[in-house]
Amino acid sequence: MGVPITSGDGSVVRLRAVDEPGQPKVTPELEQLYHDFEQELLVPLWTEIGDLMPVHPRSRAMPHLWRWDRLRALAAQAGDLVPVGRGGERRAIALANPSLGGRPFATPTLWAAIQYLMPGEDAPEHRHTQHAFRFVVEGSGVWTVVGGDPVPMRRGDFLPQAGWNWHAHHNAAAEPMAWIDGLDIPFQYVTEAQFFEFGRDRVSEAERGTPSRSRSERLWGYPGLRPVGVGEVGRGSPLLAYKWEFTDRALADQLALEKEGYGGTVEPGHAVVRYVNPATGGDVLATIRAEFHRITRGTETAPVRETGSSVYQVFDGSGVVTVGETRWSVARGDLFVVPSWEPFSIRSEAGSSDSDSGGLDVFRFSDAPVFEALGLARTEGGSR
Repeated sequence: MGVPITSGDGSVVRLRAVDEPGQPKVTPELEQLYHDFEQELLVPLWTEIGDLMPVHPRSRAMPHLWRWDRLRALAAQAGDLVPVGRGGERRAIALANPSLGGRPFATPTLWAAIQYLMPGEDAPEHRHTQHAFRFVVEGSGVWTVVGGDPVPMRRGDFLPQAGWNWHAHHNAAAEPMAWIDGLDIPFQYVTEAQFFEFGRDRVSEAERGTPSRSRSERLWGYPGLRPVGVGEVGRGSPLLAYKWEFTDRALADQLALEKEGYGGTVEPGHAVVRYVNPATGGDVLATIRAEFHRITRGTETAPVRETGSSVYQVFDGSGVVTVGETRWSVARGDLFVVPSWEPFSIRSEAGSSDSDSGGLDVFRFSDAPVFEALGLARTEGGSR
């Protein structure tokens, strides 16, 4: 009923009268009407309403888990076989949700990929309208150069980059390095809004420097302090690196304050921080929200479901994740998808043997800003 296929007479609309509750009585006249609809490329709502307007979201994506040790091993093999340069641009390997038809999309709106750079390699400069970030779960030695500003990348660092900024990468270390890329490629793909432009094949020697702090950090990396002389800033956060040491300290202090009886956590044993734009206080990127969660050992988060989708990466520790009817044990580096309106909870089984903090540390990014801007955000359950 209402399945879009090409009929023998060339119409892409194909309708079938059926004897079902809520449908009109099947008669020769109704069948002729449906045939005439097909010829004029018309589809009546009464045959489609259950699919087009369901009682709650039914995501095309499905929950899925990717193991970090397997991703890292395959990325290393690609490092030996696949060069970085013009054409492919990046040695990035995207997560393909198994229910999205083989497209390189983690969810209908979010892209996630592991990117791998060999020692001494450069990823050439380009820019695109897609908003992007990098999150480092292990290693150091790569600098991303955004608008001529070399930004160091180290374990635990979150590096947002608004669309249409020139950027390149170079590995100054003697070892390969891998990290996670997140972009809104699927969202811009379906809205047909994307642009891309090649830049220089190589950055300048000055840009190949390896400063311990980028210029953006020197201007914007002070909590509560805005540089007055900068004036207006462009789209997205002007701070290009959110350092792990500050994220770690903020989470630890939340849990310490909770123990002292002052609160600050979203629920007992569950601390969360959100990366925000220091110029506006809003999300770091127009289409992507990024957060970091720390869950103490033995704590299980309250089940929650939300419109919009999320991708999580385990930064440290271990635990059990439940998404709808699916359950996985997870450990450092593992990535998983939570589709729209699927119930989600996570239980920490982390301890001193597998986590520096003693808790389960998890990085999350989502498409929440899009849903909030469109008035479509809705949450059920949880503790927030």
